Amino acid sequence: MPAWVETACQEYAKRMPRELSLDIIEIKPEKRAAGNSTENIQLIEAKRIIEAVGKDYCVALDERGAEVGTLQLADKLRDWQNQGRDVALVIGGADGLHASVKQKADWLWALSKLTLPHAMVRVLLAEQLYRAHTVISNHPYHRE
Repeated sequence: MPAWVETACQEYAKRMPRELSLDIIEIKPEKRAAGNSTENIQLIEAKRIIEAVGKDYCVALDERGAEVGTLQLADKLRDWQNQGRDVALVIGGADGLHASVKQKADWLWALSKLTLPHAMVRVLLAEQLYRAHTVISNHPYHRE
């Protein structure tokens, strides 16, 4: 990832309280090679993703998922906290997520109907999680 992505994500991660830590785990993408189909690439990456997610509550980012506003996301974040489980937010690779990851997901979430670059999604996601946290804690960062 470009340095600006790391810088932005670290900024939002350090703002999060200890009980809502934001950890980014990168899954090695499968190499694109002649004869390696998109389906096969997705399948190989899916195995890596599912292994990394383990028993966490799984949220897969997908353009066909549910779209929510900030206050709805804050409600989701509050619910996740009450469940007491770790939450894995999965961003697909260049070829998207394999159906098996979407099937494993506890929730499919669409950040936007726009196609967004992976780096931008990472920063947007970090900011929105921080924003949802500020809503829950009545911090003035978010304004209605």
